[in-house]
Amino acid sequence: MRITILTVPECPNVAVVRERITAALGGRSTEVEVVEVRAQGEAARWGMTGSPTVLVDGADPFAVAGAPPSVSCRLYRDADGRVDGAPSVEDLRQVLSGAVLARETAGDQECCETDLLDPIGHAGRGRRAPAERGLRTVHQAVLRHFAAEGAAPEASVLEAVAALAGRTAADVLAELDREDFLTLDGTGRIRAAYPFSTVQTRHRVRLLGGVEVWSMCAVDALGISAMLGGQDVRISSSDPVNSEPVKVTFTGGTARWEPADSIVFIGRRAGEGPAATVCCDTLNFFTGHASAEQWRQEHPEVRGQAVGQDRAVQIAEQTFGPLLHDD
Repeated sequence: MRITILTVPECPNVAVVRERITAALGGRSTEVEVVEVRAQGEAARWGMTGSPTVLVDGADPFAVAGAPPSVSCRLYRDADGRVDGAPSVEDLRQVLSGAVLARETAGDQECCETDLLDPIGHAGRGRRAPAERGLRTVHQAVLRHFAAEGAAPEASVLEAVAALAGRTAADVLAELDREDFLTLDGTGRIRAAYPFSTVQTRHRVRLLGGVEVWSMCAVDALGISAMLGGQDVRISSSDPVNSEPVKVTFTGGTARWEPADSIVFIGRRAGEGPAATVCCDTLNFFTGHASAEQWRQEHPEVRGQAVGQDRAVQIAEQTFGPLLHDD
């Protein structure tokens, strides 16, 4: 289970909601991530309708129909009608218990989104590396180098950053590889750092200034704009069934899809392992539901489902949006 608290800077209710989440969990160990949202566009991408907003496995269980994105304070009303700046412990307990139950019973279902998203979202831990042992600073340096140069940095470029944690770049990169924040080849060089790939894939992304990169999968490609602070990007991909082009252009935080009926298939193979092995080649753009269904039938070893454009972008932004945050 992944819990994310979306907040504006210095929101006085963040500490309150964290305490109530801890109480509602009743001793269960679950990582709680706090993400600061400063602009209206960021709020729209995250689905934040006020501070604090609590997401459970990427969804807002307290969402109010029609509530607009907002970076203002958010108010919650409990079962007795009382208004508060954070959900009550009881309301949180019901929501979190329901999420745990859904995960425990997922094995009885042919396919559920939570299970499919585990490799993408690092089994609920998120794709942002931990701050300890120089992991986050080196990881972020790798991602920024990809975005600036269109290629992975050599280990020598990362030595100064790794040295701040008293480590060598090779040591930090090896740990990031073991923890599946990036992948190395047999020589210890970076092969991929989600969402980027040094190896050609189906998905090409053009960044600001003309830099072009390969992305690991469709979801990775959709997350690059949010990761880079809402930067305008253009994604060029193709439907693996009919080879027809699929293009997604992010301008000012809004995505425009061509063809208009394009969708994304979210899939995974059985077993455990890095996302690059378990799911990356199963997450693709399709020109419509017909070709996605044909691909699914042709690949019975893959469990998955098609998702619409808005949901695909939401998954991507929630996965990759926090990666370069400094907090």
